[in-house]
Amino acid sequence: MREAFAAGARAFGENYVQEGLAKVQELIDLRGQIEWHLIGPLQSNKTKAVAEQFDWVHSVDRLKIAERLSEQRPAALPPLNICLQVNISEEASKSGLVPADVAALAAQVAALPRLKLRGLMAIPEPGPGALAQHQAMAALFKALQAEGLALDTLSLGMSADLEDAIRAGSTMVRVGSAIFGAR
Repeated sequence: MREAFAAGARAFGENYVQEGLAKVQELIDLRGQIEWHLIGPLQSNKTKAVAEQFDWVHSVDRLKIAERLSEQRPAALPPLNICLQVNISEEASKSGLVPADVAALAAQVAALPRLKLRGLMAIPEPGPGALAQHQAMAALFKALQAEGLALDTLSLGMSADLEDAIRAGSTMVRVGSAIFGAR
């Protein structure tokens, strides 16, 4: 991670809360220069540590989690940046909201103090239908903007599908395995 930082990387994401917290501490000397993103699932018993240590959470899919993050975000820190996770492929094995439920939760999260709703995140199912799923996410994102939500982040695409994500309008891609290798 220090090599990536030396090469210019400033945003680092983690799938697992405990691993992310360990990395935040390992790189504490660079804290003011690194933006920490939690992109994996978040359980309510881990929201306090995330609210205190991360800058972004991409995986909010329940009001309870958002409320806890809002309540537990220290007042001395800027608002926590939030993306709602959408299960755009509606796979049973994936977390996230079904598209029909996104607008209601987005309005609720946008009203919470200490949080800043920035956008949407999804992990489309790999394969030939991935581009269509990316495009569906972009359409949902634009629909929320048209409803008056000031969203600026469409977190789509990983190392294997970043071209499709960018083609569909992604503003943030997650390319950890291309940089650090497979887990």
